[in-house]
Amino acid sequence: MTIEKEVTCIVCPIGCKILVKYTGTSLDVLTGNKCKKGIEYARSEVFNPRRMLTSSIHVQGGEWPLVSVKSTTSVPKDKIFTVLEELHKITIKAPIKSKQIILKNVANMGIDIITTKTVHVLKKP
Repeated sequence: MTIEKEVTCIVCPIGCKILVKYTGTSLDVLTGNKCKKGIEYARSEVFNPRRMLTSSIHVQGGEWPLVSVKSTTSVPKDKIFTVLEELHKITIKAPIKSKQIILKNVANMGIDIITTKTVHVLKKP
């Protein structure tokens, strides 16, 4: 079965609307790409869509109640909610350093979840 799909490239600010036709493992770009990067993005988006994951987790005893986290590499799109469910279960104690690993090898994908900022211990008045 042949499927046609429009993919909006996000590699650069142009945002090309790329029309592709694909079957199984083959992909043909019909129209829309302005560069080779668009073709690679469309191929990835059709056969293995991935996204950088950003979220936040609860902090205990910190100057802030949450700390922002992100994946070290892009996560397969169909695994995002699995990772978010794992993050929802976590509360971390302050102090927290930026780039601290929170989850190693999350969902057995070889991807770590790290903090994106520092949170100091809440100072009592």
